[in-house]
Amino acid sequence: MEKLRAAGLFGGGMVALTGSLARRYNECLELLGVGATKLKTFSIDGMGWSPEIALEKKNNFYLNNGPANVNAIIITPRQKDLAVHMPSHSFDKDVMKTIFSVYPTEIRDVTKDAALIAHLDQDIDSLFEPFDLLRYNQIEVKFKVLKDLYKKQQEQQALVALFRDKNNFINREIHKELLQTATTYGDLRKRKLNFEPILHEVGSFYTRAFGGVFILKEFIKPILVFEDEKVFKGAIQDTAHDVLIYHIRHDELMETLVKHLILEKNLKKAAKSTRYKRIKNHRFIQYLEKKEHSLKEILDSHFLSKKYLNQLDIETQKKIAGVEIYFQKFIVDKSLKIEDYVDEQYLKSLHQPHTSLEIEDRELVWKLLTKIMPNDPLHLYWYDKEQFYREYVNWDPDYREWVIECILKNN
Repeated sequence: MEKLRAAGLFGGGMVALTGSLARRYNECLELLGVGATKLKTFSIDGMGWSPEIALEKKNNFYLNNGPANVNAIIITPRQKDLAVHMPSHSFDKDVMKTIFSVYPTEIRDVTKDAALIAHLDQDIDSLFEPFDLLRYNQIEVKFKVLKDLYKKQQEQQALVALFRDKNNFINREIHKELLQTATTYGDLRKRKLNFEPILHEVGSFYTRAFGGVFILKEFIKPILVFEDEKVFKGAIQDTAHDVLIYHIRHDELMETLVKHLILEKNLKKAAKSTRYKRIKNHRFIQYLEKKEHSLKEILDSHFLSKKYLNQLDIETQKKIAGVEIYFQKFIVDKSLKIEDYVDEQYLKSLHQPHTSLEIEDRELVWKLLTKIMPNDPLHLYWYDKEQFYREYVNWDPDYREWVIECILKNN
């Protein structure tokens, strides 16, 4: 992981907290009903999530009060535009962007001496079944200012108004109260401390709840795609909801997504893409055993790649180069079936989001495709970092180096 860290691809894009900022963070944790961290220094991402605290608490989602109640902690304006490393939903980063764009001045003001807790409220106390996810149409983001500064501001303003009324300026008790509030909180009168709730519209999305579910709404019919087989088997017993339900490994899923114009199946076009080359390389290295050159040298050299490919047995060569073989033979014989030459891994991997999709939906579909067939290391890093880090540690050191260069070139 050290090479990833050095390249800024692991643990990067975070803000280090120590001293008073760390103490404020602990106060926020206590407000959320989470025990304070014992760490004196730690880092946080755009939502205020800390990998060090998650490790300490052995809970990646320690900020949340269950899957339906997601929280964020804003300690500093420097969290703006930072990555969200452990999102509960695919829309979490967009929600944070909205918060910082609506309240930039207020956030700068509050974080001078306090902090802000944002609660992503779906008006659902708890998720009891996967079909509750279909009710996610609008997120109301509610806010809580540390130390109740907004309430203290209102009290201070009322006290000042009382002081100015009639002869109250000579009232010693009012003097004492004014001095006490000023000493404790400073002059709050002109500060921007009020955060009205923000409404964020939700279309199709992915959630980690129920073992991971994709909710594809705005199409011919809603589609739920489950990662967890046990949850999927429970969901298919339901007859009350008019939705299509699939497990992520079902072959029928790809066909349905193509029919609903969510996926595009243009293998000839896909075979010319740099993505196909990455997928082919990823599969190719799995068959290489004896080699005189490093994997990085082999993958970077057209001649070396050809040399080592031709050293493999014929059946393995066909597995790796099946796409090219099919299109070469198809020129002569149009009756050939692609399934006879190209295996399932390639057929699934070479689908792509339909060109008619909006950017947000396209990104979500790329995430789904990466979950279905995680053969592209670049997309694995972009769309499923947890899985990327798990696989990375098992790769050949040379291949790790090649992947790091690939990511840096495309980031």
